Amino acid sequence: MQTIYANIDKSAIEQMETEQFDGRIITITTKTETDKAVSYLQPFPVVGIDTETRPSFSKHENHKVCLLQISTPETCFLFRLNLTDIPDSLANLLADPNQIKVGLSLKDDIRALNARRKIMFSRYVELQNKVRDIGIQDKSLQKIYANIFGKKISKNKRLTNWEAPSLSEGQKRYAATDAWACLKIYNELEKLTVTREYIYVSPMNDLRMIDIWTDHVVKQTLAHLNPKNNLQTQTI
Repeated sequence: MQTIYANIDKSAIEQMETEQFDGRIITITTKTETDKAVSYLQPFPVVGIDTETRPSFSKHENHKVCLLQISTPETCFLFRLNLTDIPDSLANLLADPNQIKVGLSLKDDIRALNARRKIMFSRYVELQNKVRDIGIQDKSLQKIYANIFGKKISKNKRLTNWEAPSLSEGQKRYAATDAWACLKIYNELEKLTVTREYIYVSPMNDLRMIDIWTDHVVKQTLAHLNPKNNLQTQTI
């Protein structure tokens, strides 16, 4: 049975196998390409999203968000906003109430996108909040992914130039992996919150965990009353 930890240590992540998105990556650099990509994405009920901004190395240097990643399980689109801005079709997709967008630190992404164009965002799921449903306290994408899947995702391209004339294959794979990982985490959380087929490991000496631990004790009690509920808990 799967084990979920309240927190996971970086040293444990370093020992894990690296995983990355191995699906189709499509870079979007024109309005026409944007419209075609949006048409492809619209039917999906849930997608993963992320953004990238050229890093600033001084307090006087500021850059607008230049890349928006939107991923399905098999295909990730990289919208180069520094070349296309946010066309109407893409703005409408981001505002579509019929499609859930899943991401991490979404407040920052939404603020950055709004700096380019005011958008009425709708139906977004913040993973930092959703992972609390199964007791995870970590907030970084790398730690959450490692906790749930036992594999690490690389962050070594985060501070590269996202406004370069062309993105390297490494940059594309990194950017696509982040958006795809958000979607994969969401789908696994949806499954685990229904099946409760996991062992929860909670550090009882951490006062921040008391409320979550109490919640899991209640769920364990209910599991004994309902044989279909397979939640187990463990303390260290």
